[in-house]
Amino acid sequence: MDDAAFGALLGDLVEQAHRTSPDGLAALVRRTARAMGLDDARVYLADVQQTHLVPLPPADSDSDGPAPAEDTAAATLGVEGTLAGRAYRTESLRLSTDGAPVLWLPLLDGVERIGVLRVTAPAPAPAPDDATLARCRTLASLTALLVASKTAFSDTILKMVRTRPMTLQAELAWAFVPPRTLGTADVTSSAVLEPAYEIGGDAFDHALDAHHLHVTVADAMGHDVAAGLSSALALAGCRSTRRAGGGLADITAAVDRALAEWVPERLLTAVFADLDIATGRLSWVNCGHPAPLLIRGSHVVPGALVRPVHPPLGLGPGYAVPAPVVHRAQLEPGDRLLVHTDGITEGRGGGGELFGEPRLVDSILRATAAGEAAPEALHRLIRSVLRHQDGRLTDDATILLAEWHPRGAGRAGG
Repeated sequence: MDDAAFGALLGDLVEQAHRTSPDGLAALVRRTARAMGLDDARVYLADVQQTHLVPLPPADSDSDGPAPAEDTAAATLGVEGTLAGRAYRTESLRLSTDGAPVLWLPLLDGVERIGVLRVTAPAPAPAPDDATLARCRTLASLTALLVASKTAFSDTILKMVRTRPMTLQAELAWAFVPPRTLGTADVTSSAVLEPAYEIGGDAFDHALDAHHLHVTVADAMGHDVAAGLSSALALAGCRSTRRAGGGLADITAAVDRALAEWVPERLLTAVFADLDIATGRLSWVNCGHPAPLLIRGSHVVPGALVRPVHPPLGLGPGYAVPAPVVHRAQLEPGDRLLVHTDGITEGRGGGGELFGEPRLVDSILRATAAGEAAPEALHRLIRSVLRHQDGRLTDDATILLAEWHPRGAGRAGG
């Protein structure tokens, strides 16, 4: 297949995808792969907690019948201990030549990892040549974009990446938070939320424009629907104020007013921060929240971001609350900003031992030393938190890790 034919094939894939239901997307990708001269292609998506890769079941590519037996949930793969999981965790191509060549390619929506594409080349062909590999990567990139475009309105995809029902407040939280990872060549931000199916009052936000990365981590009092509403109001107040041109002090005041009006007597702690991507200048307001940590190279800079704390939001008109103070610090290329809720450090194991900040720091520093990207560093950290509490968290646990890596300056740990 020459480049012109490949381009026409991808154009046809995009055109058909416009009117293809989410249920038919995997079959459409499979037909495209076969038209490329490949034996097969199958889409696997990561579940909510990033522990399994679940196949997106296609209808039979030649009919509207049920999916073949090998495409059912029995083919679910582990993120740990499999070649598919390694492709997902490292965001890199993996090749198996035991029999017919099998390629595992990461599916990335921007820099957000969403799953893998399994491509099988004809047997007994040798390993695919460079041109075939390049076309498979292009197919994987386009597949990821198509999956992302369908997920926003697809119960099919959302149900298949869940292992059990969500509580009402968890559904509310996930509806408001953005993708877990976003970034550019200069900056990356990644976050995790647990317990994913019972999350109550924690939430995060991050957003990019041409010059700034904005991040928010919020922790509302309680673990009920009112707590979920509080965190949703915090994100909505943050976004509406930011998009109207307001700064961090304006955001703090707007969220405080919204909570006092709509969810009275419910408190919320939060960190609102902006990073100037060109200069590395960090600005933030801390409203009763654990102090963010600054990771530089192989260590945490002691007290680097410890500043006087503004009171929690939502106290109401009966309290004399001072104007919020915007703090500032200068980052260096490769620096990582870690913002977490107290459910991370205050989680207790079976013997009553706190997880604590030292374990938190050690986990992140190990990931940094190994050169792991932010999503994988957080994946490993949240697994450590869950293991410490025997898989049952007693409080919401949220972590956001942002890295400033301006072009030409290298990456942390790399």
